[in-house]
Amino acid sequence: MSFSNLLIKWYLQKKRDLPWRNTINPYLIWLSEIMLQQTRVAQGMPYFLSFTTAFPTVFDLAKANEEQVLKLWQGLGYYSRARNLHKTAQFVANELDGIFPDNYKDLLQLKGVGEYTAAAIASFSYNEVIPVVDGNVFRVLSRYFDIETDIASASAKKEFAALAFELMAKDNPALFNQAIMEFGALQCVPKSPNCSICIFNESCTALQKKKVDQLPVKSKKLKVRKRYFNYLVVTDELGNTIIQKRTAKGIWHNLYEFPLIETDKEEDFDCIAEQIQNDFFKGNSILSVTESNEQSIVHKLSHQHLYIKFWEVKIEGIIANGIDAKNLKTFPFPIVIHNFIERE
Repeated sequence: MSFSNLLIKWYLQKKRDLPWRNTINPYLIWLSEIMLQQTRVAQGMPYFLSFTTAFPTVFDLAKANEEQVLKLWQGLGYYSRARNLHKTAQFVANELDGIFPDNYKDLLQLKGVGEYTAAAIASFSYNEVIPVVDGNVFRVLSRYFDIETDIASASAKKEFAALAFELMAKDNPALFNQAIMEFGALQCVPKSPNCSICIFNESCTALQKKKVDQLPVKSKKLKVRKRYFNYLVVTDELGNTIIQKRTAKGIWHNLYEFPLIETDKEEDFDCIAEQIQNDFFKGNSILSVTESNEQSIVHKLSHQHLYIKFWEVKIEGIIANGIDAKNLKTFPFPIVIHNFIERE
């Protein structure tokens, strides 16, 4: 039996029942693919269900305001995905009459849709004969064929896409693409796969050469930047606080946060208290400053590690434009701040 036929037979027996697999609606498939970028299915599933409940069509998503979208996205990370999602929904609804492009080339023109996502929508919605190459596909093919090309290199995508195209059943490319991605997610997993029960254990080249744990080859990531965030959680006589919107480009764009002191290293109480006294809340007397968490909360992003402390600042009088505890919870925050608020 050929690689493709054996793979599809396995898939039809072992596949997970996922809601975006039970449709060819490009809106739902696009939504799921954007959400599952850099995200495990178990983590993404509740968000997919929340979004499809709140915004059952692309028109519903287009009509929402950005803060609604960011609030629903809260905790999923990579917030530029949510902002691009919203802008693309508005473009499709308003400029394309709610109809998604029906081919890979035109799908690439949508904001936030790269080669992988365009291929996935073209394949799963329109059954276009195009390979969908993600980390799972890199792993399965590199092991089965003993390919040592660095998957982080510029040439890798083209090489693996060409091989996948050669292997796929041209009469049902969507089924092949789903099958090989699922095989990588469930069977040919990154660490310690159970090769003894694998359908390819007699033909997998990496297994024969005892190289499974060495493939795929991937060069090391860029150095991670460390940043030190000190959030000032202010409370006035009414119990109100203040927040601000992150308008600068970069992480958490258009999300909300407490007033922030960013430092070059982890600073002690005296240093932060002095900055608060000198630079903040000059219209009100500061009654007390308390360190909420002695140990920094380490929030890891793909390219940055944030060391976060919350400082509770009580002030005399009433803050202009203060926000009470109930309204505070309606704003979209980075998940680390959201969790702090929920704990209070």
